[in-house]
Amino acid sequence: MEQTLVIFKPDSVQRGVVGEILTRFEKAGLKIVAMRMLRPNTDHFHKHYEDIGKMISRRGQKAFDITLDYVQDGPIIAMVLQGIEAIELVRKMTGPTEPKSALPGTIRGDYAHMSFLHADKEGVSVANLLHASGSKEDAKLEIPHWFSKEEIYNYSTVHERFTQSRKTKI
Repeated sequence: MEQTLVIFKPDSVQRGVVGEILTRFEKAGLKIVAMRMLRPNTDHFHKHYEDIGKMISRRGQKAFDITLDYVQDGPIIAMVLQGIEAIELVRKMTGPTEPKSALPGTIRGDYAHMSFLHADKEGVSVANLLHASGSKEDAKLEIPHWFSKEEIYNYSTVHERFTQSRKTKI
């Protein structure tokens, strides 16, 4: 089974839509194997967005600073979801990074609408609700940055029998 990191950013927490969004992942058959609410410091986010994600290298210091302000605007909820091809599934369910470009039916398409153009004009970060690992390589670096091995649980769910394999024992 594949694991992916999902972070509910401050806008999803403050708007009270975490439960609705999390339910969508669970209904698709993804299993929560780790979860916590926290308010990480600048160093923790720097490692996530630059050391792992190379954001400054890709988008510049200004974009990084704006993003850092956005993700530190309140508590976040970090979790690890597990399932068959979980990374690709979560990315498909989440929709593109720019909410304006996200189709209805995706999380960003249903719960957000900001554009890059508007965010740039206003000097703010794009409020896009979630971070989701972009690749297997990203997930392998991000998950241990947010969770220790002891914080990731292995257990069975009833859904696994119907979403993964009819042979799965409960």
